[in-house]
Amino acid sequence: MGDKGTSNYSDVTDFILVGFRVRPELHILLFLLFLLVYTMILLGNVGMMVIIITDPRLNTLMYFFLGNLSFIDLFYSSVIAPKAMINFWSESKSISFAGCVTQLFLFALFIVTEGFLLAVMAYDRFIAICNPLLYTVQMSTHLCVQLVAGSYFFGCISSILQTSMTFTLSFCASRTIDHFYCDTRPLQRLSCSDLLILRMVSFTLSGLITLPTIIVIVISYLYIVSTVLKIPSTEGRKKAVSTCSSHLGVVSVLYGAVFFMYLTPDTYPELSKVASLCYTLLTPMLNPLIYSLRNKDVKEALYKLLEKKSTVL
Repeated sequence: MGDKGTSNYSDVTDFILVGFRVRPELHILLFLLFLLVYTMILLGNVGMMVIIITDPRLNTLMYFFLGNLSFIDLFYSSVIAPKAMINFWSESKSISFAGCVTQLFLFALFIVTEGFLLAVMAYDRFIAICNPLLYTVQMSTHLCVQLVAGSYFFGCISSILQTSMTFTLSFCASRTIDHFYCDTRPLQRLSCSDLLILRMVSFTLSGLITLPTIIVIVISYLYIVSTVLKIPSTEGRKKAVSTCSSHLGVVSVLYGAVFFMYLTPDTYPELSKVASLCYTLLTPMLNPLIYSLRNKDVKEALYKLLEKKSTVL
């Protein structure tokens, strides 16, 4: 399936995505599973964006962040899922060099942006619960737009660095990527270049992205928990917890999957693929479900939209 001779970076025109090493008859089952999950991602995230845009009650900063989260989830899963489904039926399972670059760039852009956006959302909940009287002053619309734009900016910078360094490597011995999409670690295994600098840069980037976002999230929730415990009424505590539980669930799913992925040794590539599934498809599918099931305003807006559609029909 791969080239046995050594090939330089400039000679590579395409790669082969191995996907999952299972019996051919199971490819149909995997295709149907991917199709089901991707359909749920489309329905959930597009539905969430439509609800937020059309319902005036959801015209708040919290739902502005949530709408961006749905947009990010929709697009980074769309970078991965369609090509993976096509390859279940393809004999060659190839992806062009440009396609591989694009896939890695867009996925890295959106996944990093989501990490920063989740930190922004944690800070937003901290201000809303710990300083409610100053919320409109401290979290102005202009500031929130800047925070979201900053999340995309840092995601873009990180993606440019990661992608450019990965694809300036020399690839040799094989063009076969033992994964179901173009990711940095599987591509590094194909390289005959010295990976020391790339790994140092990747480690530094991961630290600069992960540590600040986790610190903001943890500190925000420590203050939130402290404030919630001081609320005298049970109803007040329940309302405060309900506004944070959905976000905390999303953070747990994403970071849990990412840590599992990067703590999995390279000697277990199939386990790495399963871990990758958690944050490439499972997280974008669960996020709208978590927010719709745990959020009273979203549920009411959904019922209202469904009632309107049934009346029209």
